[in-house]
Amino acid sequence: MASSQIIEPTISDWWRGDSRFVGWSYGSAFNVATSALTVGLGGSAGLESPIVQTGSAIGSTFASFFPIGYRDRTLLLACGAAAGIATAFNAPIAGVLFALEVLLVDVSISAFIPLLIAGATGALCSKIILAEGILLSFKQVTQFNYHNVPYYILLGVVCGLVAVFYVRAFIRIEKVFAVVTGAWQLMAGCLLLGGLILLFPALFGEGYSSIIDLALARPNQLFSGSPLFNFFSQSQWMIGLAVLLVGLIKVFAVSFTLNSGGNGGNFAPALLVGSCIGFSFAFLINTSGLTTLPTSNFCLVAMAGLLTGIFHSPLTGVFLIAEITGGYELIIPLMIVSALSTAVSRYLNPHSLDEEKLKQSHSAISFDKDAHILSELSLNGFTEKDFVTVPRNSNLRKLVDAIAHSKRNIFPVTNEQGALEGVIVLEDIREIMFNSSLYDSVTVEQLMQKPTVTIDVDDDMSVIMEKFDKSGAWNIPVVREGRYVGFISKSSVLSNYRDKLKSN
Repeated sequence: MASSQIIEPTISDWWRGDSRFVGWSYGSAFNVATSALTVGLGGSAGLESPIVQTGSAIGSTFASFFPIGYRDRTLLLACGAAAGIATAFNAPIAGVLFALEVLLVDVSISAFIPLLIAGATGALCSKIILAEGILLSFKQVTQFNYHNVPYYILLGVVCGLVAVFYVRAFIRIEKVFAVVTGAWQLMAGCLLLGGLILLFPALFGEGYSSIIDLALARPNQLFSGSPLFNFFSQSQWMIGLAVLLVGLIKVFAVSFTLNSGGNGGNFAPALLVGSCIGFSFAFLINTSGLTTLPTSNFCLVAMAGLLTGIFHSPLTGVFLIAEITGGYELIIPLMIVSALSTAVSRYLNPHSLDEEKLKQSHSAISFDKDAHILSELSLNGFTEKDFVTVPRNSNLRKLVDAIAHSKRNIFPVTNEQGALEGVIVLEDIREIMFNSSLYDSVTVEQLMQKPTVTIDVDDDMSVIMEKFDKSGAWNIPVVREGRYVGFISKSSVLSNYRDKLKSN
């Protein structure tokens, strides 16, 4: 690789502490510049993802200067991310909870201290440096009315369904754009996004101004400059449906932006989609005459609902909106909507958007503690190869000779090409192995058993443990394209797991 080539780091590379990215300043500067250009030129994406990535890069790189383990390195990475969120929104609690829910696999009480310091530092910098330049801040909130709880419950279910739509649509569009490469990908994204922005100007940029307009009950501002303005403004019903349409189309706008080469995140788009869903929900119910709901409250609460449904981080959504609004007046509806949205989203789509993207890229990162520790274990590290192989066309005499020269009680049977044909267990032949009259008449093929399960060298540890559990075996042969490689022992895996658990 040429020395002049700049590598753009990703959060998964920093997660692993890849030493190639010690020069984080180049990658971070590139990340900040491209994200600013993307949003500044109208890209329908958010700035929070680059902020989190840059903060994570700084934390991970700082850790690389000290002889610390994986756990502390990951904690410093999470501190950088927490500080980034806290600074962007002046929301220190949300920053800490984001790190706990999204980034950290295993959390101990001691981890809270550095995270709290990072969140407080970020919020302090936000107050001193950004002042009024915080990404999103809103103070006008109507007092919570417990009579509206049934509507908040319904809103939570709706937010969960829309979150599932968001994740699935984004992943499918990502697959479509993966087929197109180079300049064609960029041109397709620009043309599609440009067409959407022409019809729906609210899709321009990250959308925070549109969120404020909706929270202040100014929905017509979303269509200002649109050729469809008169059509959308002809009735109250049309306004409510048009705002809902903007929220749903925002999903496609951000997908076109990011999958055609733009740099940004889904955080801000999720908030805009949520505000559109919440506003149209309350606005249409009010228009129907059923009751009178505070559109600003439903707009803000639905933002948390979409955010938690997409990222499966309910606490982050609840406290982010609480801190943005400057109080906890909406804490009860926030908890109701976030919990229901997350439950519906998890039921229909078990993986969050970030997990789905990592899954699509075949990343080994796991968000479950046990699975994560297993993912750190390498099959090559404990594949045992000291088993004596026996040719398939040999007889009992050669098998007894192999037994005499082996310390194992399992003998893999292979053909001329080295492919695994079967397995012989010492316990199964103990009665005949001392009968010398059978040495030349009994063949290995008659004694062997076909393996009920095998492990491929490319299987990850979660798949391997599942095979151990289903088969009930303690030793399973390992193959590469059908050729025998060795055996793996369940006791060895468990022993390594316990060691790794202690080290973490």
